[in-house]
Amino acid sequence: MGLGNWLRSIFILHMFVATLSSSNPERLAQISADFLDYAREPEISEWMVGIRRIIHENPELGFEEFETSKLIRTELDKMDIPYRFPVAVTGVVGFIGTGEPPFVAIRADMDALPMQGTVVLVFQPAEERDGGAKKMLETGILENIDAIFGLHVSPRVPIGSVASRSGPVLAACGFFDAVISGKGGHAALPQHSIDPILAASNVIVSLQQLVSREADPLDSQVVTVAKFKGGGAFNVIPDSVTIGGTFRAFSKESFLQLKQRIEEVITLQSSVQRCNATVHFNDPFYPVTANNKDLHKHFQNVAGDMLGTQNIKEMPLVMGAEDFSFFAEAIPGYFYYLGMKNETRGQLELGHTPYYTVNEDALPYGAALHASLATRYLLEYQQPIITSPKESLHDEL
Repeated sequence: MGLGNWLRSIFILHMFVATLSSSNPERLAQISADFLDYAREPEISEWMVGIRRIIHENPELGFEEFETSKLIRTELDKMDIPYRFPVAVTGVVGFIGTGEPPFVAIRADMDALPMQGTVVLVFQPAEERDGGAKKMLETGILENIDAIFGLHVSPRVPIGSVASRSGPVLAACGFFDAVISGKGGHAALPQHSIDPILAASNVIVSLQQLVSREADPLDSQVVTVAKFKGGGAFNVIPDSVTIGGTFRAFSKESFLQLKQRIEEVITLQSSVQRCNATVHFNDPFYPVTANNKDLHKHFQNVAGDMLGTQNIKEMPLVMGAEDFSFFAEAIPGYFYYLGMKNETRGQLELGHTPYYTVNEDALPYGAALHASLATRYLLEYQQPIITSPKESLHDEL
C-alpha cells in the first residue's frame, strides 16, 4: 500500500475513534461512509497527496528507508501517536488505542479510546526485496496481533471499486540462479571444448516441460527463465553460463516439488552435455498469499457499506507474489486491491515499469477503507474489559 495513503488512514482513524463506542450494526455501517467522506475533504486529500509525492520523489531501497522512516515518525509525533523504532532496521510500529487486546494491524510498505483494543501501525521496510515482512515478524513485535490488513493499488480495477477473494490470492514465489560450467575454447574447434551454452539451452527447454508435462493442468504453476549470461565474443566458447529465473505455485506441495525438480533438471541435464552445474535458491521463499475467510466476510461488509456491493469485484488468481504473505501465514490476514482506473484519463500502466503512474484520486478511498476495516474490526470483535494492573502501552504486544 502507498505510504502516503496509509498515513492518511492513520490520521482519519485517529480523528474518528474518539466518537466510536458502539457496535450497533447501523452505527457500524455508518462508520465506513463517514471515513470516506472525511478522507475526501480537500484539506485531508491534499495532505495525503503531498505525503505520497514526498516519498516517491525520494525513493529508498529495502532496509535503507531512513528518510522515509524519519518522515513517518515526524508525522506520528505530530499526531501524538506512540511507536516503536527501529523494528527490522528501518521499520516503525505505531499504536492507537488502549494497548490492550484485541490488536488489529494495518500495514504499509515504504513503506485514549473509549473502545477496547489497539490499532497497530505496521510501517514495513523492504517490501520489494529481502522479505521485510518476515524480518519484522522475527522481531516478535507482532506476536499478539489478531488480524492484519494490507492493500495494493490496481490500474485494472475502476476507481471507487475494490477487488479481492477468499483463500489464495497470489502465488508462492521463489527465485533461482544456476552456474553451468564447461570448458572454453575457440568456436571453430568445438571438439576441444565443453560447451556450456549448449548445455544451458537444453536445460531451459527441459525446465519448460516441468509444468507442461509433470504438473496437473488444474494446478497453476509457472517456471520462467528470465536471465541468460554467457560469452562475450562471436568466436569464443565461454567457460561458463549463468541462468536465472522464477517459479510459482498456489500450493506448498507443488511449490516444493517444483524446487526439487528444477535443481534435478539443471544438474542432470548439464551432466548430459559433460558440464557441471551449481544451483542457488533465494532465501526466503515467499509463501502463498491467502486471505482468511472470516476476514473476507468482514471486508465485504465494510467495503459494501462504504462503496456499495456492486463495487466489490472478485479478484482472479494471479501468479504474482507479495511479501504480505509472511504476515498472512503467521496472523489471520487480508489483502485486497484498490481500484484507480479512470478511463477518461487514459490507460494506466502496470507496476514495475518506468511508465507507471498513480491516480491520486484513489487515495481517499484506500485511506478511509483501511481505517474503517481496523476500527470496525475492533468494535465487532472487542473482548470484555478485564481490569488489570497498569502497564505501559502495548507491553502485551
